[in-house]
Amino acid sequence: MKRIRIGNGCGFWGDNLDAPVILAERGRIDYLTLEYLAELTMSILALQKQKDPSKGFASDFLDVLKRLPITGPLKIITNAGGMNPHACAAHARRILDAAGATGRPIGIVTGDDLLPRLDELLSAGQTFTNIDTGESLATIRDRVVSTNAYLGSAPIVEALARGASIVITGRVADACLTVAPAAFEHGWNLDELQRINAATVAGHLIECGAQVTGGLYTCWEAVPDLADVGYPIADIAADGSFRIEKPPGTGGLISRETVLEQLLYEVGDPAAYLTPDITADFSRVRVNEIDKNVVEVTSPPGRPATGQYKVSIAYRDGYMSSGMLAIAGPDAPKKARRAGEMILQRLERIGHRYAASRVEAIGAGELVPRVTLPSNPPEVMLRVSVHDSSRTAVERFTREFAPLVTSGPPGVTGYTTGRPAVREVFAYWPALVDKSAVKPLVELI
Repeated sequence: MKRIRIGNGCGFWGDNLDAPVILAERGRIDYLTLEYLAELTMSILALQKQKDPSKGFASDFLDVLKRLPITGPLKIITNAGGMNPHACAAHARRILDAAGATGRPIGIVTGDDLLPRLDELLSAGQTFTNIDTGESLATIRDRVVSTNAYLGSAPIVEALARGASIVITGRVADACLTVAPAAFEHGWNLDELQRINAATVAGHLIECGAQVTGGLYTCWEAVPDLADVGYPIADIAADGSFRIEKPPGTGGLISRETVLEQLLYEVGDPAAYLTPDITADFSRVRVNEIDKNVVEVTSPPGRPATGQYKVSIAYRDGYMSSGMLAIAGPDAPKKARRAGEMILQRLERIGHRYAASRVEAIGAGELVPRVTLPSNPPEVMLRVSVHDSSRTAVERFTREFAPLVTSGPPGVTGYTTGRPAVREVFAYWPALVDKSAVKPLVELI
């Protein structure tokens, strides 16, 4: 039975730069996928593109591409295009040409960026209501910086069918980076509910990189050589069954438990995991260890996809800053909390009251509430955070940490790193849009 080996070398923008190279060198893979886009990454990329029209994509991809065997048969699928797939593809084209791979076409998938059409779509009856809160988009319309639909596998399959060796997309659903090559190579139709469900499960398992090979594993002390953790490979058969593996000679662990933990990662209803391709069923997935660091997975049929795409909207939501100081000595938690209160009281006295603020004594139960800890640890980290629509008010907050060195409780240290940074806040607004209103586009260069 024909099998396709798909390795995922990146789970987010900023992930291990060596993992894709090791997968390509040792994993015997047919396809390398690279997943760069978290929900709010798109807003960061949108602002980059506003400042410089040549930017707006995950630049790490280009550094990785230079180190890959791009003159060989390996195919690459990535959403590194972000807000600017064409610019990303132009850079990639130059890298391929310089390496002598002039005959390898690059496919570009666009159509996910709905911001230029947002008012048109609103006028046509698309509401973009917040699916968590029910709020109208009108409450934040003037602050929206990015609006992207999660496209499905079909345009990636089209790019591969037209001969693309590398496919660069904007926002697509994470699992589709795996579903598309499996469907293309095995000749599946995207309405084959059992096989597409299986490929969706495979894509979900490997989309976060090392999380399925021992990263974040509950029994982390049992994971060998986590410092050299191997990234995952989905070895997919024509009937939809598949194995999860990692390159030989790498650290990490693949077991029934590591796979099941990742299977439930970011899942609401396991029996109805919504993707652009399918309403996937994770509830009846079967996972069996068949060898050391090799797990076999089978899954049931899913159900047809809904008629809507999920949409990720990011909007400006003021400013925030967060500063930390080390507090040591007797009654450290009490001193830390009092010092944080002093910061906010001093600011309120001069007229700054913040939309949101928080004082934490980290090490005394703030991060793990209701978990038993020593009642009076000898040292804690004070963290004070504020959020407000006024940048001036937030900037003034950053000036109140250093004075605690001589005007606060005893035992304050860690103040030599300078004032905390002020960061603009981009909030997340999940919505839906009818698929009929979105037009995916595939181009080759």
